[in-house]
Amino acid sequence: MAPKGFADKVAFVWKVADKLRGTFKQHEYGSVMLPLLVLRRMDAVLSPTKDAVLDQAVASGALKADRKTLGKAVGEGVDMLLKRASGHRFYSLSPLTFASMLQNDKELAEQLASYIRRLSPDAYTVMESYNLDDKITRMDRAGILYPVMADFADLDLRPSVVSNEAMGYIFEELLRKFSEMSNETAGEHYTPREVIDLMVELLLHGRTHAELTENPKPVRTIYDPAAGTGGMLMGALHGITQANPDAKVHVYGQELNAETWAIAQSDLMLQDTNPQQMAQGNSLTQDAFSGKSFDFILANPPYGVKWSSYAKPIVDEHEKQGFHGRFGAGLPSVADGSLLFLQHMLSKMKPTGSRVGIVLSGSPLFSGAASSGQSEIRRWILEQDWLEGIVALPDQMFYNTGISTYVWILTNNKAAEDRGLVRLIDARQLGTKMRKSLGDKRKELTADAIAQIAQLYGGAKTEFADDPKVRVLPREKFAFQRIVVERPLKRRWEVTPEAVAAAPFDEYAHLVGRRFDTERALLTEVSDLTAKAKKAFATACAIADPEAQVITKRNGKPEPDPELRDQENVPVPAGYFDLEEAGRDKALREAAETHLIRVVHPYVPDAWIDHTKTKVGVEIPFTRQFYMYEPPRPVEDIAAEVKELEVQIQEWMKGLGL
Repeated sequence: MAPKGFADKVAFVWKVADKLRGTFKQHEYGSVMLPLLVLRRMDAVLSPTKDAVLDQAVASGALKADRKTLGKAVGEGVDMLLKRASGHRFYSLSPLTFASMLQNDKELAEQLASYIRRLSPDAYTVMESYNLDDKITRMDRAGILYPVMADFADLDLRPSVVSNEAMGYIFEELLRKFSEMSNETAGEHYTPREVIDLMVELLLHGRTHAELTENPKPVRTIYDPAAGTGGMLMGALHGITQANPDAKVHVYGQELNAETWAIAQSDLMLQDTNPQQMAQGNSLTQDAFSGKSFDFILANPPYGVKWSSYAKPIVDEHEKQGFHGRFGAGLPSVADGSLLFLQHMLSKMKPTGSRVGIVLSGSPLFSGAASSGQSEIRRWILEQDWLEGIVALPDQMFYNTGISTYVWILTNNKAAEDRGLVRLIDARQLGTKMRKSLGDKRKELTADAIAQIAQLYGGAKTEFADDPKVRVLPREKFAFQRIVVERPLKRRWEVTPEAVAAAPFDEYAHLVGRRFDTERALLTEVSDLTAKAKKAFATACAIADPEAQVITKRNGKPEPDPELRDQENVPVPAGYFDLEEAGRDKALREAAETHLIRVVHPYVPDAWIDHTKTKVGVEIPFTRQFYMYEPPRPVEDIAAEVKELEVQIQEWMKGLGL
C-alpha cells in the first residue's frame, strides 16, 4: 500500500510539468522533472548536515576556507569522511541550496550547473547521465527555469515529512506517468505496472509467500540483469515488504542505457541503497555481479535483439568454460538473445533455491530445430526440472509492440508435488481494453484478472483440471526425437540419349535403349573407361524403379535411397528425463521402433530407422495445447446467407436504377 500523502506530491510535480509545455515535447518531460526531483530530495536530505560536510571538506582540503572555492580532488578516504559527515551515501560540496539559488535569477542556470558539479562522485555520475545541462540551458532561454525551480523549492521533501519508502513510491509513480506519456519509446525500457504485479504475484505464491510471512525478519535479494528504469526491482521489493513489513530486501540490477540507468540509480539512491548495487553495462558481456547469487531474479529483456555485434566474449565463454560459465547449455540464434538472458539469470540462482521470472516473446518457446542452440537450452532447462510454469499474456500489453508475450517462472527448488511437471496458463483472453491506447498498448490486466491468473497458477493439480485455461503436463510432453526413416535404394540402368550426349560417352550411342539389372553389367560394356568416368556414366544411367532389385552394401545391408529419406518427430517416452544416459538411448530406440512398426510399416514395410541420425529436440507449442476445434458452419447456412446477400444487392441495384 502506498504511503499516506504520496499522491499529493505526485500531483504537485505533475502540475509543475505543465510549465514545460512549448519548450519541451511531452516525451521529454520525464527527463527534466525526474532529475530535478532527485536534486530537490538530495537538497532536503542534506540540509541538516550541510555545514558539517562543508567544515569537513575545508579540513580535508576539498574546499578552501571561504567554502566557495574547490581545493584538491576528493580521494577515496576523504569521500568516506564526507559521507560520514552527511549521514548519507551522497553529499554536496556546494554552499548553495534550492532556496539560496533563487535569490539571483540572472545567475540561476550557472548556479544550478555548479550545484550539480559539486555533488559527490556517485551522485554526480547519476546526474551527468541525465544530460541535464542542455535542458537547464533550454529552460533558461525560454524563461521557465526560475518558476520551475521555485515550485520545486516549495516542494517539502524533508525525510521527516517524506520517508525513503514514500520517496520511492513518488518517484516510481511519476516515472510510470511520464513513461506512459512518452509511449512511443517507453516499451524499450519500461514494463507496464500490471505485468510487474503479475510477475511478483507468481514469484511469491504458495510456500514462498508462507516462508516470508512465517520468518520474523527474512532477508531477501532481488536481481534484474535488464533493469531498465528499475520498475521490476521496486515492484518485487514492495511485494516482499507487503508480505512482511519487517523483511530486509536488497536489490541489484544492471542496465545498458546510460539515461535509463540514471533513473534506476536515482530511485535506489533516494531510498538510501548502495549505488554499487545498480551497475551500468551489458550484463551478458560485463557481468557486474559475477559469482553472486540471488533469491529472486526477474527481467523483461529486449525482444528479438541481435547479439552478433558483441558475440565474441559470449562465444568464448561458451566454448572455454562450458557449464562452468553461464552459457554452457548452448547459444541461440544471433537474431534473438532472449535465451542468453535466461541462461544468465539461471546462473544466478542460489544452490538452496531461487525463483526466476522472465517476460519473453513467443519465439523462445519453439524456434530452432532439434539439436539447435535454442532447442538445447530448452532441453537443458527441462532436464534440470527448473521450468515451473508459463503464462500467456494478452496481446497489445506493451507500449511499443503488440506481439504475444509470455511470463516464464523457473525455480531450482520445486515443491515435491510439482516435480517433473510444467503448468501452462492461458490468460490471453483476460485482458481488458483500455479507454485510451498508449502507443501499441491497448489492453491491461485488472487487479481481478491478476488475482484470477495467480489462482489458476497456484492451484493444485486437480483443482483446475477441467479449466480450459489450465494445463499441467509432464515435462516429457515438450520433448521429441527427430528420427530419420530410410528406404532401400532400388535402381535399374538404362542407357539414354542424355547419358551418352556428353564426351567421352558419345561413342557408346549404340547402347542407347539397352537395360541392365546391375551396375556391374553396365560397366562391363564400357570397361575401357577410367574408374571416375565409369562412376559418372553409371550415375547418369541409373533410374529409380520400385520394381528393381535392392542395391546392397558390401556387408549385404540395403543401401538407403536419399531421395526417399524422410524425417519424423516421435514423442519421447514417459519418464525419459528421469533415466540415466544409457537408459535414455535405449528408451528412445524402443519408442522409435514401435513407431516404425505401428505407423510406418503398414505403408512402407521395407523402411528402417537410422538411429545414428536421431536428434532430441524440445519445443513448447503453447497455443497447440489450448487449441479448440471449431467445426465449419453448415453448408445450408452459408448458402442461405449468400442468397440473402444476393437479394440485398439486387435491391441496391434497383435503387440505383440499374
